[in-house]
Order: sequence, then C-alpha cells, then structure tokens
Amino acid sequence: MNKTLGNIFKGDKVVWMVFFFLCIISVVEVFSSSSSLTYKGGNYWSPVIKHTGILVLGLFCMVVTLNVKCKYFKILTPFMFIISLVLLVWVLVAGTATNDASRWVSFFGLQFQPSEIAKGTIVLMCAQILSATQTEKGADKHAFLWIAIVTVPMICLIAVENLSTAALICATLFMMMVVGRVPWSQLGPLLGGVAILGVLGIAFIMLVGNEEPKPTVEEVVATEQVASVSQTDADNANTATLGDGKTEKKKSGGILHRASVWKTRIMKFFDDPVAPEDYDLDKDAQVAYSRIAIASSNVVGCGPGNSVERDFLSQAFSDFIYAIIIEELGLVGAFFVAFLYVVLLLRAGRIASRCENNFPAFLAMGLALMLVTQALFNMCVAVGIVPVTGQPLPLISKGGTSTIINCVYIGVILSISRSAKKKLVSNDKIMA
Repeated sequence: MNKTLGNIFKGDKVVWMVFFFLCIISVVEVFSSSSSLTYKGGNYWSPVIKHTGILVLGLFCMVVTLNVKCKYFKILTPFMFIISLVLLVWVLVAGTATNDASRWVSFFGLQFQPSEIAKGTIVLMCAQILSATQTEKGADKHAFLWIAIVTVPMICLIAVENLSTAALICATLFMMMVVGRVPWSQLGPLLGGVAILGVLGIAFIMLVGNEEPKPTVEEVVATEQVASVSQTDADNANTATLGDGKTEKKKSGGILHRASVWKTRIMKFFDDPVAPEDYDLDKDAQVAYSRIAIASSNVVGCGPGNSVERDFLSQAFSDFIYAIIIEELGLVGAFFVAFLYVVLLLRAGRIASRCENNFPAFLAMGLALMLVTQALFNMCVAVGIVPVTGQPLPLISKGGTSTIINCVYIGVILSISRSAKKKLVSNDKIMA
C-alpha cells in the first residue's frame, strides 16, 4: 500500500503537504463563503461539490505533470510561446467581455483566461533565457534584452484588459532576474524606469478616465445578483451575468475602456479615511464588508461556517476569501495560510539549490515566486494595503481553469524535485 501511494505522490513531500493543507482550507472556506451562491441556486451543496471536483481534476493534472521529466518542459517553450500569443490576441479580438473586461475565450465549451496560461509561459521563457546565458559571474548582459524582447509583447497584451495580472508578471520577472544574477547595472535603471512609467501611467489614467458614478440601489442589487450567480469559472474577475444566469457581454469602448475602472480604484485607495458612520456601504461594499470581517475576527475567529460578512461580500468565495478566513479562523488562521505560502517558496528554493542544471532551478523558483506573489496581492487587497486587483488566492479561492492551471504549476515544481539532476555532495560536506 505504501509503495502504491509512493508511486502516486512522487516528489517533495513538504510541497505535497502544503498543497493538501491549502486544498482542505479551500474546501472548508469555499463551502462556508458560498452562501450567496447556494441561496440563488437553491442547492446548498452544489458550489462546494463543483469546487471539490475541480480540485480533484487539478490533482489529476498535477500527478500527470509531475510524471513528466523536467527536461521536456524546455522543449515545450517555443510551442507555449506561440499558443499564448495566439490566445492573447484572440481574447482581445473575440473574447467574452465580463464586467467590461475581455479576459475570457471559449474553446469547445471550455471557458478560460489565456492570461493564466501566459503567466506560466513567461516564467518558462525567462527560466530558459537565464539558464542559457549564465556565466561564472552571473547572467550575460544580453539576457535582459532577450527577456524583454519575448515578454514585453505578451505583458502589453495582458495589461490592456488585466492590469493587475500584468503587474504580477512584471514583479515575478524582476525577482527571477535577481535570482538569475542579471547585472544590477541593468536592473537599477529598470526600477527607475518603472517608477517613472508608473507615475506617468497614473497621471494618464487620471486624465483620460472618467470617475464611475455612484450606483443606484437597483444597480447595486443587480450587481450582487450578477456576481453571486455567475462564479462558475470566474478566476480573476467578477463575471457579470443577468438575473437568469446568462452571461452579459458588454461591448468594449476601445483600448482604454478600462481607464475609468482603474481611475476609480486609484481614487478610492487614496481617499482620506472615512469615519465608520459615514462610510457608503453601497458604493464601496466589497472593501467595507471585508474590513468589517477582519475587524470582528479577534485572535481565533468565530469558527468555520459562522461568518456573517459572507452574506454581504459578493466575491467572498473568490477575491475576498482571505477576509472570510480571517473572520472565521482569526489571526491564527490568517497567519497559518500565509505560513503555507512561505513554506512553499522556501521549499522551492531548496529544490532549486539542489539542481545541478540552471533551467529547472530557475523554473521552480519562478513558478513559486509567481504563486506566492499572487497570494500576497490577494492578502494585501483583503486587508486594505493595496487597491482592489481581482487576483484570487491561489489554490484556495473558488475558480475553474485557474485552479487547474495552478495545480499544474505545483506539478512542475514536484517534477523538478523528482527528476531534475541533483548536485553531487562531497564526502567532506556529508561529514560536516
């Protein structure tokens, strides 16, 4: 029996433990936070059963992936690059618009976000370039140029409809280049250029964007119904649907049609603090109820299934699930979830340090950095440190293809821990 389980659960055992802990927390909290879905759908068990099924499918994909030797991932790089580019162009031209953002495409009835695939592809390409340009003193000076050439077009395509995901990818790439020892003579000016572009970008958004008007009571009710019914496959965005459950496809207003959304989020984040009695629960419902959930949590929380704010947060099971975790499990639960992601990152670093070749080491670190950075984005939004981004909590938030793809990324890390050629340890080090 143990031998059979060992053949299935190959790879680093700590990564497996982190994965299963995250899945257990995910099932419990999605079940607890899906009250709006169960009320609208009339089926108490349906949301968690669907989510559990997706996790099981993700587990299957992860097991298949970890049984692929890591050397074959390098062969996939050019094919994934072409596929990702085609999908990103496709979603801009003929994608399904949800909440005024064209992020989805349908393929044989399967709806998914190309940006989820593109994230892993960009990490894959960056790892290959860094490994191919390594010298004794670090990455060759041409590495930075090649990384920019292959990644900037994809990042720009993603940023048009999903600015937060583009920012996530940029942060991951920068950390990978630091790990890959790209010269600071290139990274330093990059940081300065990004800071300047950020200021200019915010100024441009504030100039061309229109502040969204305060919604009426009828619009607020409709929005809550929309967000509650339609989270079948909403991975990074709130899927807008009509009251009968049909997806509402909104026509985009040009390449900068998201500027108004970005402007509103920036203005809300930098607004002066508002007294609790003066807070507008209709206009800023998600942020308000998220903060109420956190403020009422105490140290140990109210216990699983006892959340109050889940009935008011339209995305309690997705974008703001960390707030529900804090409310139900308290600061202890919040720390434990954050600790799991830290362990994943540290374990990926240990796996990378044992690799003899650079490519699997950079790939493992890149994927772990991407997952942990996304988790950090989500947590910071929930506690009000950064503006609302729409990034789900990896492997915990209710989702569809994003959950499966994240499982595949974990499978790649496990494959590297299992099949990557290890460094030889000298007898002197063993004795020490």
